[in-house]
Parts: sequence; C-alpha cells; structure tokens
Amino acid sequence: MLLHELTIVANHSPEVLERILRVIRLRGYTVTQLTMKLENGKVWLDIYTTSKREIHLLLNQLAKLHDVVDVSCD
Repeated sequence: MLLHELTIVANHSPEVLERILRVIRLRGYTVTQLTMKLENGKVWLDIYTTSKREIHLLLNQLAKLHDVVDVSCD
C-alpha cells in the first residue's frame, strides 16, 4: 500500500467535503487521517490516503471538481 499526503484548497460550500471524500472513495483510496480548516471562505484539507493505485489518478480527478482551487501531494 502506498501512503500519500494530499493538500487540497477549495471554495467553502456545505457539500464540498462530501464531494471530495466521494471522489477519493470511488477511485479506490482509503482516508486514514483528515484535518480541515476554514479560513477566508476557503477550506484547507490535509488528507492522508492509502491505496495500491498511483496518486496522479486521484489528483487529476480532484482537480476537475468545480470548487477545488488547488491540489498537491507531498
């Protein structure tokens, strides 16, 4: 299993966290840790995921979400 730390910045809306988590789950990744901070109308998420799949597949899908401003992987 590969462990990855994602940092996601998104515009705040009531459903944004649900959408992001749905994409992560549907793409075959498991969330092992999540930290969320709301600041100036933006949601900052630090998410640790595990999967056998390559992380670029998930990054591409998350970047397509309407409310997502930035996605990076450390």
